[in-house]
Amino acid sequence: MSTTFTPRFTSRPLVPFAHDYQHGELEPLHHHDCAQLIHTLSGVVKVETAEGHWIVPPGRGVWMPAGVRHALQITGQVAARTLFIDPLARADLPVTCQVVQVSPLLRELIVSALFLPEAYQPNTRTERIYELMLDEIRTMNVLPFCLPEPQSPPLIALCQRIRAEPAESWRLESSARQINVSSRTLARHFQQETGLQFSDWVRRARLMEALTRLAAGDSVLRVALDMGYESHSAFSAMFRRIMGVSPSDYFPAREGQ
Repeated sequence: MSTTFTPRFTSRPLVPFAHDYQHGELEPLHHHDCAQLIHTLSGVVKVETAEGHWIVPPGRGVWMPAGVRHALQITGQVAARTLFIDPLARADLPVTCQVVQVSPLLRELIVSALFLPEAYQPNTRTERIYELMLDEIRTMNVLPFCLPEPQSPPLIALCQRIRAEPAESWRLESSARQINVSSRTLARHFQQETGLQFSDWVRRARLMEALTRLAAGDSVLRVALDMGYESHSAFSAMFRRIMGVSPSDYFPAREGQ
Protein backbone atom coordinates (compact mmCIF):
# COMPACT_ATOMS: atom_id res chain seq x y z
CA MET A 1 0.00 0.00 0.00
CA SER A 2 1.16 3.55 -0.66
CA THR A 3 1.20 4.36 3.07
CA THR A 4 4.25 2.13 3.47
CA PHE A 5 6.01 3.16 0.25
CA THR A 6 8.67 5.86 0.51
CA PRO A 7 9.76 7.25 -2.87
CA ARG A 8 13.28 8.59 -3.40
CA PHE A 9 14.08 11.27 -5.94
CA THR A 10 17.87 11.10 -5.88
CA SER A 11 18.11 10.12 -9.55
CA ARG A 12 14.71 10.86 -11.14
CA PRO A 13 11.93 13.44 -10.80
CA LEU A 14 9.10 10.96 -10.31
CA VAL A 15 8.65 7.40 -9.07
CA PRO A 16 5.97 5.03 -10.48
CA PHE A 17 4.20 2.60 -8.17
CA ALA A 18 1.66 -0.13 -8.95
CA HIS A 19 -0.74 -1.64 -6.43
CA ASP A 20 -3.95 -3.65 -6.81
CA TYR A 21 -6.57 -3.20 -4.09
CA GLN A 22 -9.38 -5.54 -3.07
CA HIS A 23 -12.95 -4.37 -2.59
CA GLY A 24 -13.47 -2.76 0.81
CA GLU A 25 -9.84 -1.98 1.54
CA LEU A 26 -9.02 1.25 3.34
CA GLU A 27 -5.94 3.40 3.66
CA PRO A 28 -6.08 5.51 6.85
CA LEU A 29 -5.25 9.20 6.98
CA HIS A 30 -1.68 9.79 5.88
CA HIS A 31 0.36 12.18 3.80
CA HIS A 32 3.43 12.23 1.57
CA ASP A 33 6.18 14.81 1.35
CA CYS A 34 5.82 14.69 -2.43
CA ALA A 35 2.98 15.23 -4.89
CA GLN A 36 0.97 12.21 -6.00
CA LEU A 37 -1.12 11.19 -9.01
CA ILE A 38 -3.27 8.09 -8.47
CA HIS A 39 -4.57 6.68 -11.76
CA THR A 40 -7.17 3.89 -11.60
CA LEU A 41 -7.53 1.31 -14.36
CA SER A 42 -10.58 -0.32 -12.72
CA GLY A 43 -12.82 0.14 -9.71
CA VAL A 44 -13.53 3.35 -7.82
CA VAL A 45 -11.43 5.16 -5.21
CA LYS A 46 -12.93 7.62 -2.72
CA VAL A 47 -10.42 10.15 -1.42
CA GLU A 48 -11.21 12.05 1.78
CA THR A 49 -9.42 15.18 2.96
CA ALA A 50 -10.29 18.01 5.34
CA GLU A 51 -11.24 20.14 2.32
CA GLY A 52 -13.61 17.69 0.65
CA HIS A 53 -14.27 14.31 -0.94
CA TRP A 54 -13.15 13.15 -4.37
CA ILE A 55 -14.43 10.15 -6.32
CA VAL A 56 -12.03 8.68 -8.87
CA PRO A 57 -13.90 6.63 -11.51
CA PRO A 58 -12.10 4.05 -13.68
CA GLY A 59 -9.71 5.55 -16.18
CA ARG A 60 -9.39 8.84 -14.29
CA GLY A 61 -6.92 10.08 -11.72
CA VAL A 62 -6.66 12.19 -8.60
CA TRP A 63 -3.89 14.72 -8.05
CA MET A 64 -2.73 15.50 -4.51
CA PRO A 65 -0.10 18.13 -3.74
CA ALA A 66 2.64 17.38 -1.23
CA GLY A 67 1.62 17.33 2.42
CA VAL A 68 -2.15 16.85 1.98
CA ARG A 69 -3.52 14.41 4.57
CA HIS A 70 -5.87 11.96 2.87
CA ALA A 71 -7.59 8.61 3.33
CA LEU A 72 -8.61 6.15 0.62
CA GLN A 73 -11.69 3.93 0.43
CA ILE A 74 -11.75 1.19 -2.23
CA THR A 75 -14.83 -0.01 -4.11
CA GLY A 76 -14.54 -2.90 -6.55
CA GLN A 77 -11.26 -4.39 -7.68
CA VAL A 78 -9.02 -1.36 -8.06
CA ALA A 79 -5.88 -1.47 -10.19
CA ALA A 80 -4.02 1.69 -9.18
CA ARG A 81 -1.00 3.06 -11.00
CA THR A 82 0.52 5.89 -9.01
CA LEU A 83 3.16 8.50 -9.72
CA PHE A 84 5.00 10.10 -6.81
CA ILE A 85 6.40 13.40 -8.05
CA ASP A 86 9.18 15.51 -6.62
CA PRO A 87 7.39 18.81 -5.79
CA LEU A 88 10.44 20.66 -7.13
CA ALA A 89 10.36 18.85 -10.49
CA ARG A 90 8.37 21.67 -12.10
CA ALA A 91 7.40 25.11 -10.84
CA ASP A 92 3.86 24.98 -12.23
CA LEU A 93 2.51 21.66 -10.94
CA PRO A 94 -1.12 21.80 -9.68
CA VAL A 95 -1.42 23.16 -6.13
CA THR A 96 -4.89 21.82 -5.18
CA CYS A 97 -6.49 18.38 -4.97
CA GLN A 98 -8.43 17.57 -8.13
CA VAL A 99 -9.83 14.68 -10.11
CA VAL A 100 -8.32 14.76 -13.58
CA GLN A 101 -8.68 13.26 -17.02
CA VAL A 102 -5.70 11.00 -17.71
CA SER A 103 -4.91 11.16 -21.41
CA PRO A 104 -4.22 7.94 -23.33
CA LEU A 105 -0.64 9.14 -23.78
CA LEU A 106 -0.10 9.71 -20.06
CA ARG A 107 -1.70 6.36 -19.25
CA GLU A 108 0.76 4.54 -21.51
CA LEU A 109 3.68 6.58 -20.17
CA ILE A 110 2.77 5.61 -16.60
CA VAL A 111 2.73 1.93 -17.54
CA SER A 112 6.05 2.29 -19.39
CA ALA A 113 7.63 4.08 -16.42
CA LEU A 114 7.12 1.01 -14.21
CA PHE A 115 9.86 -0.71 -16.19
CA LEU A 116 12.31 2.18 -16.51
CA PRO A 117 15.63 2.20 -14.63
CA GLU A 118 16.01 4.54 -11.66
CA ALA A 119 19.32 5.93 -12.91
CA TYR A 120 19.78 7.11 -16.48
CA GLN A 121 21.94 9.28 -18.66
CA PRO A 122 20.92 12.71 -20.04
CA ASN A 123 19.36 12.87 -23.51
CA THR A 124 18.19 9.25 -23.39
CA ARG A 125 14.77 7.70 -24.03
CA THR A 126 14.31 7.24 -20.27
CA GLU A 127 14.86 10.93 -19.58
CA ARG A 128 12.48 11.91 -22.36
CA ILE A 129 9.72 9.67 -20.96
CA TYR A 130 10.04 11.19 -17.49
CA GLU A 131 10.03 14.72 -18.89
CA LEU A 132 7.06 14.01 -21.15
CA MET A 133 5.07 12.70 -18.18
CA LEU A 134 5.71 15.97 -16.34
CA ASP A 135 4.55 17.87 -19.44
CA GLU A 136 1.34 15.81 -19.60
CA ILE A 137 0.63 16.31 -15.89
CA ARG A 138 0.71 20.08 -16.37
CA THR A 139 -2.05 19.90 -19.02
CA MET A 140 -4.49 17.49 -17.32
CA ASN A 141 -8.14 18.53 -17.54
CA VAL A 142 -9.94 18.88 -14.19
CA LEU A 143 -13.20 16.89 -13.79
CA PRO A 144 -16.22 17.75 -11.58
CA PHE A 145 -15.86 14.82 -9.16
CA CYS A 146 -15.03 16.90 -6.12
CA LEU A 147 -17.49 17.40 -3.26
CA PRO A 148 -16.12 20.38 -1.30
CA GLU A 149 -16.85 20.47 2.42
CA PRO A 150 -18.42 23.53 4.09
CA GLN A 151 -16.88 24.91 7.29
CA SER A 152 -19.80 25.91 9.51
CA PRO A 153 -21.33 23.21 11.76
CA PRO A 154 -24.94 23.62 10.49
CA LEU A 155 -23.87 23.16 6.84
CA ILE A 156 -21.55 20.29 7.74
CA ALA A 157 -24.45 18.50 9.44
CA LEU A 158 -26.76 19.21 6.49
CA CYS A 159 -24.24 17.82 3.99
CA GLN A 160 -23.81 14.69 6.09
CA ARG A 161 -27.58 14.13 5.97
CA ILE A 162 -27.62 14.62 2.20
CA ARG A 163 -24.89 12.04 1.69
CA ALA A 164 -26.68 9.61 4.03
CA GLU A 165 -30.09 10.06 2.34
CA PRO A 166 -29.48 10.96 -1.33
CA ALA A 167 -32.96 9.83 -2.41
CA GLU A 168 -34.64 12.71 -0.54
CA SER A 169 -35.70 15.68 -2.63
CA TRP A 170 -33.37 18.15 -0.85
CA ARG A 171 -35.02 21.27 -2.18
CA LEU A 172 -33.48 24.54 -1.08
CA GLU A 173 -36.52 25.73 0.88
CA SER A 174 -37.08 22.54 2.90
CA SER A 175 -33.35 22.13 3.50
CA ALA A 176 -33.13 25.69 4.82
CA ARG A 177 -35.93 24.97 7.31
CA GLN A 178 -33.95 22.02 8.68
CA ILE A 179 -31.20 24.38 9.85
CA ASN A 180 -33.55 27.26 10.76
CA VAL A 181 -32.46 29.78 8.14
CA SER A 182 -34.09 31.32 5.10
CA SER A 183 -33.56 29.77 1.69
CA ARG A 184 -31.73 32.93 0.60
CA THR A 185 -29.35 32.66 3.57
CA LEU A 186 -28.68 28.99 2.90
CA ALA A 187 -28.00 29.65 -0.79
CA ARG A 188 -25.60 32.49 0.00
CA HIS A 189 -23.67 30.70 2.73
CA PHE A 190 -23.50 27.45 0.76
CA GLN A 191 -22.02 29.23 -2.24
CA GLN A 192 -19.53 31.08 -0.03
CA GLU A 193 -18.34 27.96 1.80
CA THR A 194 -18.26 25.37 -1.00
CA GLY A 195 -18.03 27.39 -4.20
CA LEU A 196 -21.07 25.52 -5.54
CA GLN A 197 -24.76 26.25 -5.71
CA PHE A 198 -26.77 24.07 -3.33
CA SER A 199 -28.51 22.16 -6.15
CA ASP A 200 -25.19 21.49 -7.91
CA TRP A 201 -23.68 20.12 -4.69
CA VAL A 202 -26.64 17.76 -4.21
CA ARG A 203 -26.37 16.59 -7.83
CA ARG A 204 -22.66 15.88 -7.41
CA ALA A 205 -23.24 14.04 -4.14
CA ARG A 206 -25.73 11.75 -5.86
CA LEU A 207 -23.43 11.10 -8.82
CA MET A 208 -20.47 10.29 -6.58
CA GLU A 209 -22.53 7.89 -4.48
CA ALA A 210 -23.92 6.32 -7.66
CA LEU A 211 -20.41 5.73 -9.04
CA THR A 212 -19.43 3.98 -5.82
CA ARG A 213 -22.55 1.82 -5.78
CA LEU A 214 -22.21 0.85 -9.44
CA ALA A 215 -18.57 -0.10 -8.92
CA ALA A 216 -19.70 -2.34 -6.04
CA GLY A 217 -21.99 -4.22 -8.44
CA ASP A 218 -25.41 -2.72 -7.67
CA SER A 219 -27.86 -2.70 -10.57
CA VAL A 220 -28.46 0.52 -12.49
CA LEU A 221 -32.18 0.47 -11.59
CA ARG A 222 -31.46 0.00 -7.88
CA VAL A 223 -28.95 2.83 -7.89
CA ALA A 224 -31.29 5.11 -9.86
CA LEU A 225 -34.11 4.65 -7.35
CA ASP A 226 -31.81 4.99 -4.34
CA MET A 227 -30.47 8.26 -5.73
CA GLY A 228 -33.98 9.70 -5.98
CA TYR A 229 -34.53 9.34 -9.73
CA GLU A 230 -37.98 8.27 -10.89
CA SER A 231 -36.74 5.89 -13.56
CA HIS A 232 -33.78 4.03 -14.99
CA SER A 233 -33.89 6.24 -18.09
CA ALA A 234 -33.78 9.53 -16.15
CA PHE A 235 -30.74 8.41 -14.21
CA SER A 236 -29.04 7.04 -17.34
CA ALA A 237 -29.59 10.33 -19.17
CA MET A 238 -27.88 12.26 -16.35
CA PHE A 239 -25.04 9.74 -16.23
CA ARG A 240 -24.51 9.82 -19.99
CA ARG A 241 -24.51 13.64 -19.99
CA ILE A 242 -21.65 13.74 -17.46
CA MET A 243 -19.71 10.55 -18.17
CA GLY A 244 -20.22 10.31 -21.92
CA VAL A 245 -21.67 6.77 -21.86
CA SER A 246 -24.55 4.97 -20.15
CA PRO A 247 -23.92 3.48 -16.69
CA SER A 248 -24.42 -0.06 -18.00
CA ASP A 249 -21.72 0.52 -20.61
CA TYR A 250 -19.27 2.44 -18.44
CA PHE A 251 -18.25 -0.09 -15.80
CA PRO A 252 -18.18 -3.30 -17.90
CA ALA A 253 -16.08 -1.44 -20.48
CA ARG A 254 -13.62 -0.29 -17.83
CA GLU A 255 -13.47 -3.12 -15.34
CA GLY A 256 -10.62 -5.50 -15.92
CA GLN A 257 -8.60 -3.24 -18.19
